[in-house]
Amino acid sequence: MAKILIVDDEPNLSSAFARYFERSGHDVLRADTGREAVAVVEAERPALMLLDLKLPDMTGFDVLAQTREHRPVVVVITGNGDIALAVQAMQEGAEGFLTKPIELPHLGAVVDRALEKAQLRDLSRAAGARSGRASTEMLLGSSPPMRELAQQIEHLARSERTVALLVGEIGVGKGRVARAIHGMSARSSRAFHEIDCSTRTVEELELELFGAERSAGGPMPGLFEAADGGTLFLDEIADLPESLQATLLRALESRRVRRTDGTREVVVDVRLIVATARDLATEVTEGRFREDLYYRLGVMPLYLPPLRARSREDLHETIGALVIELRRGVPDAPREISADALELIGSYPWPGNVRELRNVLERALLLARGVPAVLPQHLPVEVRGAGDDLRMPLERAHIERTLRAHGANRTRAARELGISRATLIKKIREYELGERPSAANRRGNTEGA
Repeated sequence: MAKILIVDDEPNLSSAFARYFERSGHDVLRADTGREAVAVVEAERPALMLLDLKLPDMTGFDVLAQTREHRPVVVVITGNGDIALAVQAMQEGAEGFLTKPIELPHLGAVVDRALEKAQLRDLSRAAGARSGRASTEMLLGSSPPMRELAQQIEHLARSERTVALLVGEIGVGKGRVARAIHGMSARSSRAFHEIDCSTRTVEELELELFGAERSAGGPMPGLFEAADGGTLFLDEIADLPESLQATLLRALESRRVRRTDGTREVVVDVRLIVATARDLATEVTEGRFREDLYYRLGVMPLYLPPLRARSREDLHETIGALVIELRRGVPDAPREISADALELIGSYPWPGNVRELRNVLERALLLARGVPAVLPQHLPVEVRGAGDDLRMPLERAHIERTLRAHGANRTRAARELGISRATLIKKIREYELGERPSAANRRGNTEGA
């Protein structure tokens, strides 16, 4: 777990945050003023600083500037009307922002994501282009299909293509692959910026992506300008509001952006990587995504398979790489996974993919501190019971959800599940998931049903 510094002059809020993170196993430090925060960062070197931008003795921007050399991950806190200031803070190095009032589960999710992103960023910077390739192989494995995918990723990274589309379920590692592409490219020494389209309002997205000519602090460049010469990663592109889809298309075609409320166009040289867990072709058919933007983005899509579709060898290699990565932050963590624990991990379907696997391994390493290997009792109950008694209902529910999401279209469902259509049909019969759609339904859903 991480050492977290909370910088806020509201005692009740600071105490609530501290209790929440302490219950999650984090080591919590607190500061009421900017000067105290700077001193704590210098003395304690926290992994993350939760920073209110409005402090009694200095601004949060002053604290950011004075602690930059120590490189803590920073998540800023702002009032409800200060989104422009939060965006400015992110452009000055903050990993994320929260607006008051803050719900604790959302706070925890933002902090966890910021810590993970920063760890990956630091690993990429430390090892350069070689680690970009290693990072990709680490998550994909070395079986022939995964080696071929890694080669496609490396080819894309070294090419001059300025647009890339990554497709895969939530948690498969699309963000990691995007960073690997940046790390292996000629742009690796320039900025890498990312934004999750599913967690922002249309106003926030427009401000963050394109900036504003007239903001509280003066003209503010957006992420397109901040990423000039580098890479911009848009996660969950299917959630980009329709009004911004047209703006994004114009930016891609003209290589120019215009700030909100501005008239001047700025030339930008940006590689845009977008990712989605949904089928964009279906989104186009159902009128939720622009067809012209889809064709502009989808020239060379890369499909990242879910963990359950990868070979056991690939899974074991991914486990080994994640254990090496996670052990750096867990004192006295075991170096190995026992054969029994590994068998259970291999039998579990991993609906949350690499992200879920990483969380399970981190928990197991924490519970197994001081012993030679991770044992079955260190795994969560859902993984410990990953024999047929648990696997089958989990798999059945997952297949049923996927079929429902695609309107019983078996071709699309099989594609998302990472299995062949024939295998899906076999499992539908095995789990008695119902008959084929009626003729009336098929007429409205004919493609591959």
